[in-house]
Amino acid sequence: MTRNIALVAGLILLVACSSDDSPTAAADGIDRVEPPFWWTGFEHTELQVLVKGDGLAAYAPSVAAPGISISRVERGDSPNYLFVYLDIAAASPGKFDIVFEKDDERVARTYELRAREAGRVGTYDSSDVMYLITPDRFANGDPANDNVEGYADRLDREDDYGRHGGDIEGMRQHLDYIAQMGFTQIWVNPVLENAMQKSSYHGYATTDFYKIDPRFGSNESYRAFVDEARANGIGIIKDLIVNHAGSEHWWMDDLPTKTWLNVPDTRSRSTHARTTNQDPYASEYDKAGHADGWFADTMPDLNQRDPLFADYLIQNAIWWTEYAGLSGIRQDTYPYPDKHFMTEWTRRIMQEYPDFNMVGEEWSPSPNVTSYWQRGKQNADGYVSYLPGVFDFPLQIALHKVLTDDEPPWGSIWTPVYELLGHDYLYPEPMNLVIMPDNHDMSRIFTQVDEDEDLWRIAMVFYATMRGIPQFYYGTEIQMSHPGTDSHGAIREEFPGGWDDHDSNAFTGEGLSDQETAAQEFTRKLLNWRKQKDVIHDGKLMQFTPLGNVYAYFRYDDDETVMVVFNLDDDEIDLELARFAERLQGATRAHDVLGGTAVELGDTLELAPRSALLLEISH
Repeated sequence: MTRNIALVAGLILLVACSSDDSPTAAADGIDRVEPPFWWTGFEHTELQVLVKGDGLAAYAPSVAAPGISISRVERGDSPNYLFVYLDIAAASPGKFDIVFEKDDERVARTYELRAREAGRVGTYDSSDVMYLITPDRFANGDPANDNVEGYADRLDREDDYGRHGGDIEGMRQHLDYIAQMGFTQIWVNPVLENAMQKSSYHGYATTDFYKIDPRFGSNESYRAFVDEARANGIGIIKDLIVNHAGSEHWWMDDLPTKTWLNVPDTRSRSTHARTTNQDPYASEYDKAGHADGWFADTMPDLNQRDPLFADYLIQNAIWWTEYAGLSGIRQDTYPYPDKHFMTEWTRRIMQEYPDFNMVGEEWSPSPNVTSYWQRGKQNADGYVSYLPGVFDFPLQIALHKVLTDDEPPWGSIWTPVYELLGHDYLYPEPMNLVIMPDNHDMSRIFTQVDEDEDLWRIAMVFYATMRGIPQFYYGTEIQMSHPGTDSHGAIREEFPGGWDDHDSNAFTGEGLSDQETAAQEFTRKLLNWRKQKDVIHDGKLMQFTPLGNVYAYFRYDDDETVMVVFNLDDDEIDLELARFAERLQGATRAHDVLGGTAVELGDTLELAPRSALLLEISH
């Protein structure tokens, strides 16, 4: 009885949702209520409410509110959790009490159902260009949150793997710059709490699934950032992880169920054998070695086959989408969680947001592997996915080979790209692939091409005009580079101008070199041109067999035709135009988008050495 008195003393009525939308502990012995609130009007009308408190599993919950009833109560292996499932099909927005009783003890929490806001959740598509930001390294907008009491990982800008102080406010302050550059979506690396002892800046070791890390901001500041971005014509794509969490997560000392984590005793590392998801000959041993292994000793592997945990993770994604008004989700390490759970995870999200978009990370050179995860794919094993898009790593790998390989394959230096695109028949929606020259986990594109400006420009034009949705990493527009190291900390370098002590400022242009300024202006011109071009957004693609060092393709629709030509030769080339007749259709003039000049189309087209030519064809 003494332990239970610590939980309650008579009748206590406390409100679960304070004015702050962040999860908070209360003085009634109930430590957690997740989600902190919910909404009416969803297609799925059963709501799981996780409640944690000392000895709470021994209590019986009840609800006395119009249109709301308890459909079931689940208890795990810990005595301190209840999973209360509410039927809210007939509920109206408002507050109500969830009452917990045991013998003569009674405690109540007030829970809130909110009304959904029409049009709050956005989307993205092939008309968009993504700007990928690692927030800790972009801009320090609020130095007051650089260090926060109770968080061990302190500011250390001298350490590549330390926290540097970038935050949500820093991104918010520079939305105008991002919009002016021509970006229409921001993919933000994770900003949920990472209360880890060190190297927490990247955000991929979540310690609270419902709380923005206070060194980045708050739930409220994140929501306000999304709102302001929308006002600037920019959507926000949230980076989520359902495969693993951080070892300092609040539940690690008291897991709700014995099956909450995979291999908690051995903590064996994942084999990373991702093809076991598709391999018809794969053993169950090898499948488990991949899917159930830990990403790292500090990243416990989550067991999505636990039905209570599965509901928790699905609801968390929907909660953030609705609360923040997201335009998309990027799902980390997509082939690592249980693949059947991922079917349900994507199905549930798309059920609530049919026009929503999401992209999954499958880092493979093979379109046979990446296409497996895209919705609509008729897989040989019958696997069904509802995931709209995947990252086109095969295309990134192919172009990297083209730009950096000293020994080109048979036929043409461009053959890897040409043949890779010929496999687009494997994808149900190739236009919904996210294409990119690099990201936060690989060498920057300017480093990849040995800081060769010509090759950088070729890559930029390629990704801005190819089918799919382009994504560029912050700093690509000014040719940020890290020669001599592949350290992730160096790859995620501070953006010039994001801190007061920087010698240059890319936001204003002050102190940039002539080369950086030229690169920035090139990117701005290219992306703002793309923004206005439906033919690039939705037009068809036709490619022609590359010859030698030259590769050409067309983007076209009923109204416009754009010709893109790349020359990787060290010499000027006169390209014969006869074989492009089916797309040129007798045109005699074109507009050079990058050069701003008129071009006569005769028998040949003059290509400058190591160049990209972007032509609007006049018919």
